[in-house]
Amino acid sequence: MTVDASAHAAQAAMLSPILNADPCKPFVVAQLGQSLDGRIATPTGESRWINKDAALDHVHRIRANVDAVLVGVGTVVADDPMLNVRRVAGRHPARVVIDPNGRIPFHARCLDGTDGCRRLVVRQAGLASPAVPAGVEIVTVGALPNGKLDPVATVRALFERGLRKLLVEGGAWTVSEFINARAVDRLHVLVAPVLLGSGKTGLSLTPINRLSEALRPATRVFPLADGDVLFDCDLRS
Repeated sequence: MTVDASAHAAQAAMLSPILNADPCKPFVVAQLGQSLDGRIATPTGESRWINKDAALDHVHRIRANVDAVLVGVGTVVADDPMLNVRRVAGRHPARVVIDPNGRIPFHARCLDGTDGCRRLVVRQAGLASPAVPAGVEIVTVGALPNGKLDPVATVRALFERGLRKLLVEGGAWTVSEFINARAVDRLHVLVAPVLLGSGKTGLSLTPINRLSEALRPATRVFPLADGDVLFDCDLRS
């Protein structure tokens, strides 16, 4: 087997749970890129580029194989991402922003409809919604007792709109909330061999008192071409 063939086989293995997901129910994959010591940014907020090209290619490859990519409004405000497919061949997914209180900028790049992709903003039911560009769909869901939007209800509402396979891409707080709600099927953690020693940590889940309460998902490990490592965690196992 050639090196190229081996890389292709590894890519197919990474994507197989997404491609073979049950079409009759939602499937959610979340991803997080971090340093070896679990940091996603320096104390000043700098995060580019903790992960290298192969990890970024992998994220774009997932985008090309899901129905929608979802981020929290904090990521949009901080980074103004496009959330499309640029680094690999494939189609652009729909773009979904969790925006409970209408903070998303009107001219955010992910709301640009020139590529013809669906754009959706998820907001809390019963609240006034600031204007969004033409064609953007507003999805309203209920809030949990803590005032945060319900991830399970969000996944269900998107599934009812034909968005079956979802990538929860960021930020870390949004990924954590979806994991806490048991709304994630697979978690892809892309670890770069770099030590930051300080800065913002990645996942922040509900505190536990005993190790027996920890999540221990069945995990596959894939070394990437330029040194990063992908941990593919089955959160339904």
